[in-house]
Amino acid sequence: MDGILLINKPKGITSYDVVRVAKKVLGTKKIGHTGTLDPFAEGLIILCVGKATKLVKYFLESDKTYEGVIVFNNHYDTYDVTGKIVETDNKVVNKNELEEVFKSYEKPYMQMPPIYSAIKKDGKKLYEYARKNLDVTIEKREVRIHKLNLLEEINVNEFSFITHVSKGTYIRSLAVDVATSLNTFGALKALKRTKIGNFSLNDAVELDSLSINDLIKVENIFNKSPKVYLNDYMIRLVKNGIYLDERQIETTEPFLVYNENKQLIAIYEVIDRNKYKPLIIF
Repeated sequence: MDGILLINKPKGITSYDVVRVAKKVLGTKKIGHTGTLDPFAEGLIILCVGKATKLVKYFLESDKTYEGVIVFNNHYDTYDVTGKIVETDNKVVNKNELEEVFKSYEKPYMQMPPIYSAIKKDGKKLYEYARKNLDVTIEKREVRIHKLNLLEEINVNEFSFITHVSKGTYIRSLAVDVATSLNTFGALKALKRTKIGNFSLNDAVELDSLSINDLIKVENIFNKSPKVYLNDYMIRLVKNGIYLDERQIETTEPFLVYNENKQLIAIYEVIDRNKYKPLIIF
């Protein structure tokens, strides 16, 4: 039972709730998620099952796409409307100035993560400091906003948007930063993740209808990747974790190793030019 699940997380539950349901449905404990969604958010979650848990890092490194709603005038301690209002003003934001600010964010920038997040600092998650009102220094980190487009003006000071971002980007922080650039306060009112890498929410299943038949096998995940067919002698070495090189293949992307009977034996990843190590051995 090695593969991934594409699940549409509903609002109101945690990412770990999704994992718990999947463990029960599939009857296995070996499941890892590839990036959390806040309880108030919805959308695509990818779960890695069995030996495919080795793929978690690839999805964590992937770009993500989100649709959301930003509202202005109030600053919340959580950076979204589920928290406590700590500052407020009465500026009216118009569509044109918001579009200009959105354009200015389509680049790399140093972002401050929310204190209500699962990032660890000195062995504790930031939200643990926040809940106990403890002071903690939060370091900014570089993220990249590839695309940030206004979709619709829903109401006064309430706008929907779509954004394509790099790994590690907090859309809650982006909302706060955009508001700061407009000399006001702002927060997320809604958030939906629609893509992780090449995987889309359109292909996800609803959590309440999840079954083992929804498991996408590892081989199908890499169906467009290069393939190498090796003889019995090399296959024995592969099963023992041997590194491969340009004598077998020259590539810059992960590839699949098969025996001469076309049975999948391993997936390899690139660690250097013409140097590859096993990522998953079956």
